[in-house]
Amino acid sequence: MTDRRREALTAYVFLLPNLVGFVVFTAGPVAASLYLAFTRWDLFRPARWVGLQNFVSLLGFSRSSDDSTSILGLWRVPYVANDPFFWQYLYNTAFLMLAIPFTLFGSLLLALALNRKLRGVVVYRTLYFLPSITAGVAVLVLWKWLYNTDLGLINSVLTQMGVARPPDWLGSSSWSKPALMLMGFVMGVGGASMILYLAALQGVPRELYEAAQLDGASGRQQFASITWPLIAPTTFFLGIMSVIGGFQGGFMQAYIMTAGGPAGSTMTLEYYIFNKAFVVFNMGYASAIAWVLFVIILVVSLATWKYGGRSVQYH
Repeated sequence: MTDRRREALTAYVFLLPNLVGFVVFTAGPVAASLYLAFTRWDLFRPARWVGLQNFVSLLGFSRSSDDSTSILGLWRVPYVANDPFFWQYLYNTAFLMLAIPFTLFGSLLLALALNRKLRGVVVYRTLYFLPSITAGVAVLVLWKWLYNTDLGLINSVLTQMGVARPPDWLGSSSWSKPALMLMGFVMGVGGASMILYLAALQGVPRELYEAAQLDGASGRQQFASITWPLIAPTTFFLGIMSVIGGFQGGFMQAYIMTAGGPAGSTMTLEYYIFNKAFVVFNMGYASAIAWVLFVIILVVSLATWKYGGRSVQYH
């Protein structure tokens, strides 16, 4: 055996555990879920092939038996969704993602503040990053207490400020989603996004700022002409990863704090998959939802990459 073959064999031996782990724990389950999406399986009986029935039940529409169905009383709608819960939970998922731009903007502002030469700036960076590494369940339980209608700290402060009827944050369908969005903003603004923005800001050459100052550019002009274009790739990366995470998220928050309520207002697609798979044991339908979610994420990611990537390349 030649030295080159011996080196290649050694490399394959070292790569084998990772390859086996990928096949067993990633590729295998993904392939199995694709098969199960075309079957009906409840864990207790063998899977039965049903073809596209799961996808038709999930995405299809059927003629309504009630001809009085209308939108805003203007015209009749003869069709209704086969699974209206899917569309409601898709709306919930998209609505919760409206907090992403505000979170990224807050992370950028915080990174700009922590990028200055201040005494003890390392301590401030650590303090702002700490919430993102704390135990998720413990933090959610804490926020659930903060949002408590009668004993929560937030409503206590609002009462002292003169608010007669503070919101029922987690018990009202009108306030439940804003409550989760506010929590996500506070927890996410000082996390990994801040660290990546801080790294990007420190990578901007100081000579550019010095030249701009000699030309008489103000701080706002320096940010618009130098800082923002050079950190655009970081913003694009954080944006697309946040969108992907937003479609895949929402389960832990809703499970711990609201159980998907009230009236399903905080139920996301991830939580819906969990309920279908591990509450009613409809593994085939849950797999179909997962693959539809995969297609949605793929389409949104490709569209973001196509149109958002152009502006990054332009800068």
